[in-house]
Amino acid sequence: MVKMSRKSNSAILRLKQDYLRLKKDPVPYVLAEPVPSNILEWHYVVKGPESTPYEGGFYHGKLIFPEEFPFQPPSIYMTTPNGRFKVNTRLCLSISDFHPDTWNPAWTVSTILTGLLSFMIEKIPTFGSINTSDYEKKVLAFRSLEYNLKDKMFRELFPETVTAIQTELEHRKELEKQARHQSTALEVSSLIRDRLQREQSPLHNAVTNLVVIIGFAAFAYTVKYVLKNIATE
Repeated sequence: MVKMSRKSNSAILRLKQDYLRLKKDPVPYVLAEPVPSNILEWHYVVKGPESTPYEGGFYHGKLIFPEEFPFQPPSIYMTTPNGRFKVNTRLCLSISDFHPDTWNPAWTVSTILTGLLSFMIEKIPTFGSINTSDYEKKVLAFRSLEYNLKDKMFRELFPETVTAIQTELEHRKELEKQARHQSTALEVSSLIRDRLQREQSPLHNAVTNLVVIIGFAAFAYTVKYVLKNIATE
């Protein structure tokens, strides 16, 4: 028991140091927070980088650290459907417990998160990864916002991200509302135009016929006048 306690204390001390470093120097596109009741369990959120199929998405996952950390690597999971990794499955990465032989005790939580992001935007297959099209990934990125809001742990650990997601969803709803209004306005305009064309059609035909009759009468009168002059001469 004493031996396990020392290991646990060592892991806790190291993770606290890593947390301070992470707050001072954040990893681009990634947020991470430990569970308040258990510092050996961390949750992260990857914000999809621009110019990738994940742009606009938020991807939630967790890191489970062993009591032997930093001498043993953590387990890494992805919770949000994303088109790259299977959900709730241990990921086979060089920075995870799938490959303890490649683990470096000098690596920090920031190193792990940076490596995870790098592997996510690549297309190298491994255990726990899946092969979907970029279109499917973009669809999942769009849906990830609502998916994450249903996750209690996500809401508790990342309140600012929750607010940002709610704002984005409201913006999307407003755009959809405007699009529906524009579509309705176009339909009404088309119906009015068609009705006017139908109503104006008889009048237009009558005017056209009258013009033809007048033109024909004028032509007949002109011919008659010319013939009369010829006869007189």
